[in-house]
Formats: sequence, C-alpha cells, structure tokens
Amino acid sequence: MAARAAMVARLEESGALGPGPVREALLALPRQILMPQAYVRRSAPDETPPRWDLLDFSRPADREELLERLHSGDSVAIQHDGEPILGRVPGPRRGGVMTAMSSTMSLTADLLQQLDLRPGLRVLDVGTGAGVTASAACFVCGDEGVVTLDIDPHVTAAARERLSDLGYRPATVTGDGTTGWTAASPYERIFVSFAVRHVPQALVEQLAPGGRALMTLGTSSPSWPGLAVIGRRQDGSVEAQLRAVEFGHRAGAGFERLFLSATFRAEITTADGWTQRSMLAPPEDTARGMWLALDHLYPGLVRDFGAEDLTIGAPECRSWMRVRAVGHHRWDVTTSGPRDIWAEIQGVAGRWRAAGAPDVFRLQFDADGSQRATSPNGALTWQLSPGETGDAR
Repeated sequence: MAARAAMVARLEESGALGPGPVREALLALPRQILMPQAYVRRSAPDETPPRWDLLDFSRPADREELLERLHSGDSVAIQHDGEPILGRVPGPRRGGVMTAMSSTMSLTADLLQQLDLRPGLRVLDVGTGAGVTASAACFVCGDEGVVTLDIDPHVTAAARERLSDLGYRPATVTGDGTTGWTAASPYERIFVSFAVRHVPQALVEQLAPGGRALMTLGTSSPSWPGLAVIGRRQDGSVEAQLRAVEFGHRAGAGFERLFLSATFRAEITTADGWTQRSMLAPPEDTARGMWLALDHLYPGLVRDFGAEDLTIGAPECRSWMRVRAVGHHRWDVTTSGPRDIWAEIQGVAGRWRAAGAPDVFRLQFDADGSQRATSPNGALTWQLSPGETGDAR
C-alpha cells in the first residue's frame, strides 16, 4: 500500500527507522486491520468539552481520512471513556477522554529497534493498545512466544480478534501490566508502552538471563521523560540505565499528570512578575540530562513547548517563569509565585555540569526496594518516587 510505504519512508528520512526486521514488520502491517476505527478530534485544543468523530474503514466516506490518520505517524486514539471497542457505531462523540492510544510511529519504531527483536525470542508486550507492538513482535519472533497484556478487557478483546485477522495468535491477556504475566515467563524482551514512576520489580524478576526491558520513566510532569533500559546478565545480575530522551510514552491509567491549562498559559504570557537581567544562559533543549534531573529533583514543573520563549509553570502552586533573550549574553527572566524556578534550574544545571553533563544515568535497585538514578561519577543522584506506577493501558 502506498500510504504504508510513504509512512515508512518518512520514518527512514527522519532517522527513526533503519533497515532490519522492524522496518520489514511495519511494511508488512496493514494498519487498517488493527485499527479499522479511530477517533479524530474536531474541536480546538483547548475547547471544552472536546468533540470527536469515530471514523470507520467500512464506510467509504471515512476511508480516505482514516487511512491518512493511520499513516500520518501521529498517535491514534482508539478508545473513548473505556468503551467496548468491538461493535461500536461510528460517528460523533462529545466530552470525555481518550483511554487507549496507538503511540506515534517514530517512538514505536525507535524503541522496537532498541529492543533488538529476533526469531524465537519470548516477548512480553505490556500495554496492548491497538496491537502494533504485538504484531511486530509476532512478525519477527513468531507468535508462539509473544504475550501481550493490557488492563482493559475491551482492549484485549479487540486486539485478540484483529491480531487473529492478521494470522497472529499471541497470548492476549487481561491484567495489571506492572505485575507482568508469570505463566509464560521468563521473557527475553519486555516492552512497556506506558510511563511508570519506577521500574516494577515483578517485570525485572520475569526478565530472562540475557534479556532486555524498555519502559518510559516519568513523574507528574509530561515534559522531560526518561527511558529505562534494564538488562539481566547471564549470571542473573541486573544492570540498568536511565537515559534522558526527547519523547516517551504517556502515563497509564491511575497515573495523573500535571498540565498547563489555557488560562494558566495566558497568565504566564501576559501577567507581570518580577524581572531580573541575567548573564546566565538558560540550558539548551538538548541538555536533556539536566532537564531530566530537574524534573526529579524539583518535581511539579511543566514546560509550555508551544511558547516562543522558554516558559515553565508549576500548576499546583501557580508559580511560573519565562526567559527572553534581550541581547548578546543577556536574558530577561520573569518569575512569579512562591517557587523561584529560575534558581532551581540554575542550581540543577550547575550540579549536572559538575557531574560531567551526563544524559545517561545508572539505575540502582536497592535491597529495600528503593531505586536511584546516579550519574556515572556519582556526583548527581536522586531517588525514584514509588508513587503510582500506572497500569497496562
């Protein structure tokens, strides 16, 4: 199909996809079989209540728009307010939230390549969604070794039927993804497609010697994700890294995220605050290790990536900061509220530079169950919040 080949070509041009089995799996996957229905948003981003249309491939009037959506590379919404997925009537929906998604293809393709799928491997796919990851694992590894797990029975029922339509019959299981699925363990590969606050110990225990697990580690902020890469050596010991990345998976159900409302964004843009002239440059966007450390050391900050200037707010206490370049090595820093976000940023930036400016941290699992991220030289460290880990949506 031309749209499928064009999507793969765009992924290759962007650097998200290279030659190999993942590319072949994506080229072979008719996405309209896995997602014969999908939602498109008809309302503006901040409009409430939101308005959606459920498109259906079986309706000729919907087909072109649906195929364009499925092959755009963007995330695809497949479930509204926890509804049954099979047997739905297409058409408009109003209000509510999207409760199951198919992730952006650049993120999925990159992580699947990092997973290093090979024929015959046993794979646990946690967070079934539309079944894209499961189908790729079945294509490469063979479906007899693949388990796909989701907390929502409607999601697993739809995936089971649609993967079968593709000729794949992995074990499709309903359950809490953070506890894994011991019946088919251990696994050589574990892939978690929702963000967690810390690495679920059950998944580490189900990782086979020589195995690898990938998952997004996050906080209440969606702005600065980390990728946990966990491996089990042949002697049974575990080694893990936390890598600062640009994009990560969304939080699972039960894992509440902060956001900047339209009202708060407008306040930051227009309101007066205390302005100081600074000769200290704000950290670059590419200093991802610094932003990751900031997110954990000073939680509750959310960045407005749509703003022209560096703009960060703390929704829980209504503090905010914006930074504007005003000349050569000169910036106007405007702050408001009880938190001095600029001081927090500069303090962490100094500690991060003293630690060697790392973008990769060691993940340490202690005997008492606590988990820490530590720079390679040990100078910068923080404990991961056990909090709510989300679930397998």
